[in-house]
Amino acid sequence: VQLVESGGGLVQPGGSLRLSCTDSRTNFRFYGMTWIRQSPGKGPEWVSTINLDGERPRHADSVKGRFTMSKDNAKRTAYLQMNNLQPEDTALYWCAKGFFRESDNWAGQTDRGPGTQVTVSL
Repeated sequence: VQLVESGGGLVQPGGSLRLSCTDSRTNFRFYGMTWIRQSPGKGPEWVSTINLDGERPRHADSVKGRFTMSKDNAKRTAYLQMNNLQPEDTALYWCAKGFFRESDNWAGQTDRGPGTQVTVSL
């Protein structure tokens, strides 16, 4: 497994979590990263993406203003800071290798981690 996510858990509405995605490969700085999530009974949803330098993150409208993606090449880790979490944010979150805009074929990317579960509930 090249990508491993962590940081998920159970949080109350309005709470925060920071997800991490650590890459075991040494060439992490040469590609962007993308976060994707899937809620129970729904298809995968593109959440955010960032370029190889950790600049210009893009976020889905559903999380804009609440989630912030970042990338630390020295630590070979991408992050997703999630604030003001809501029950509809409950999902399995995973990271995928590469910079994918929402309109790109991110669903076809198999170079991904197993995911970390985020549950937002009272």
